[in-house]
Amino acid sequence: MRGGTRVRWAGCAVAAGLMATACGGGAGFGGPGVMTSSWSDPQNPLEPSNTNEVQGGKVLDMVFRGLKRYDPRTGKAQNMLAERIDTTDSRHFTVTVRNGWRFSNGEPVTARSFVDAWNYGASLRNNQKNAYFFGYIEGYGQVHPDSGAQTADTLSGLRVTGPRTFTVTLSQKFSSFPDTLGYVAYAPLPRTFFTDHAAWLSRPVGNGPYQIESYTKGSAMNLKRWDAYPGPDPARNVGVTLLVYTDSNTAYTDVLAGNLDLVDDVPASQLKNVETDLNGRYINTPAGILQTLAFPYYDPKWNTSGARKVRTGLSMAINRRQITETIFRGTRTPATDWTSPVLGTAGGYRPGLCGHACDYDPAQARRLIEEGGGIPGGRLTITYNADTGSHRQWVDAVCNSINNALGDDRACVGNPVGTFADFRNQITQHKMTGPFRAGWQMDYPLIQNFLQPLYYTGASSNDGKWSDKRFDRLVDRANAETAQPTAVRLFQQAEKVVRDNMAAIPLWYQNGSAGYTARLSHVALNPFSVPVYNEIKVG
Repeated sequence: MRGGTRVRWAGCAVAAGLMATACGGGAGFGGPGVMTSSWSDPQNPLEPSNTNEVQGGKVLDMVFRGLKRYDPRTGKAQNMLAERIDTTDSRHFTVTVRNGWRFSNGEPVTARSFVDAWNYGASLRNNQKNAYFFGYIEGYGQVHPDSGAQTADTLSGLRVTGPRTFTVTLSQKFSSFPDTLGYVAYAPLPRTFFTDHAAWLSRPVGNGPYQIESYTKGSAMNLKRWDAYPGPDPARNVGVTLLVYTDSNTAYTDVLAGNLDLVDDVPASQLKNVETDLNGRYINTPAGILQTLAFPYYDPKWNTSGARKVRTGLSMAINRRQITETIFRGTRTPATDWTSPVLGTAGGYRPGLCGHACDYDPAQARRLIEEGGGIPGGRLTITYNADTGSHRQWVDAVCNSINNALGDDRACVGNPVGTFADFRNQITQHKMTGPFRAGWQMDYPLIQNFLQPLYYTGASSNDGKWSDKRFDRLVDRANAETAQPTAVRLFQQAEKVVRDNMAAIPLWYQNGSAGYTARLSHVALNPFSVPVYNEIKVG
């Protein structure tokens, strides 16, 4: 899932459409027991199969529950709406949905709620950004062809067999398939989603511990606790108001002033004093997040053998350790592979895989860039979203490091885009001409998720359109393995292909960080760096 940013809430003004409140202390927004948290407008409408970035994901994680849920402390996939998921061959699965679960509008959650939602998400006609996640299911090629019109409306590999049972047939073996089903794209949908789609989009109805009460774009979203929620993880607060900020420094200042309860991304400029400022109400925990520089391989000048040397040279021109120590003060760690330490070595994390290509070596950097024909276009432009101070700081630092290594203070410049939504739109419209920020927050804790969505040919988050047949074959073989150690080894071989081509430049592993007021207790971040909102107590 694409990394998110924060957008500014101006002071204490309340947007039209939200209830009038008093200023000061987050309790004003919605009354006692309601917490406020910094947020950014999502890029897309909040359809589960169309949300592939963090800000929209935060909301859907409160509003929906799927077959699986990832433990907020360990990240392990655990059954939620799934009573059982059975298979004998890792290709044919029988799913039994728990009895008695309902959507917040009273409609029961059935097998059909999942099958209809998955067919909707997979359909080319609906143009969903997460459609690729249904690509494992048989019949995807007819529902979502690479070219031409779709020839089927539903996936042949999905079949409802009873009110609470359905079968899934994959096009090939995928032993880890059940563990992916906690991802939001696989959430169930009520009938109202299909019968009155416009009304549902204006106020999405889900089956999670919160209901959406109101949303004013650019201002705030109000969520209230669903008191009839049947799950084992009910909300421990009355509600959550997500306030839109365009500057994380402003959000941090509002926490200090008591005008905001929680900022879930402490800006780099505040890290020096955060422990003192917040009297210990500060969280800094490892998360499954990797920051990289991606490249537009649809631009021919970046898709040559010479450009591969240039990319490796650029990697060696970046002083990761200095940047993480001086700017991020222990909340980042220089990356040495393309996954995350939260996976553990048994899960596929391989420290040092990048080798010397991720070491700071200015002399070698200059030599490789010269051998590769120089920086394409003569100047490196790194594009990023500017609605958080930290991105501007580290991009400037990366460019300074490259300029120093190359002995040219004009070799690299940052290219800020005003908002995260505009930044993502430019990326998805393939308007990049040089490297761009590509933070990745895992969707589920598997090595497959750090590789396949980003680098597999045509994958949902392969924004630069990189393609390598050997990589694709290794991923296919890994997915077919039923023994996890063998699958992990094959994924690591695929990761070596990424390394050998420097398909993206790994920068650093990112911790989740948050600061909060004394009104809150039991504040924690999950392994995805998202606040565990339902566990937070207010007052």
